[in-house]
Amino acid sequence: MPYKEKEIEKLYYTIGEVASMFDVNTSHIRFWSKEFDIIKPATNKKGNRLYTHSDIENFKKIYHLVKEKGFTLKGAKTELKEMKSRLKDEETISLNEIETDQLSDNPVNVPFSSTPEIPFGDDFVDKMAMKSSFERIKSTLLDIQRELTILEEK
Repeated sequence: MPYKEKEIEKLYYTIGEVASMFDVNTSHIRFWSKEFDIIKPATNKKGNRLYTHSDIENFKKIYHLVKEKGFTLKGAKTELKEMKSRLKDEETISLNEIETDQLSDNPVNVPFSSTPEIPFGDDFVDKMAMKSSFERIKSTLLDIQRELTILEEK
């Protein structure tokens, strides 16, 4: 079986990298980080801001609302809060659907209700990061399951 090289994924981006992604000044990124609660950059020992994938996704939302749709900062904050509440409603609906669905013998399809309770706060970014982590874990488990199935068939 040939070796498949996985794409290397950066965990953190500097403020300069983020600014170049959106073609804005670093001061713009710094200002948005202070204005919007959903962006929480980590800092290193020198105090440099480091942004995660979830921060980049949130910047995309803010950029779209402010630069492309013409929202004011106050309007963008309101819209993001509404998006957050809609997402919570959709999460509740999808979790209810998962609990009622018929599951196969596939261990990857274990419903969330049977997993240990994870203490989420009201922090939107933490929930999105956790969801992203679960999706990556599920993807990895499915890849492993496919590989094992191929090996068993041989």
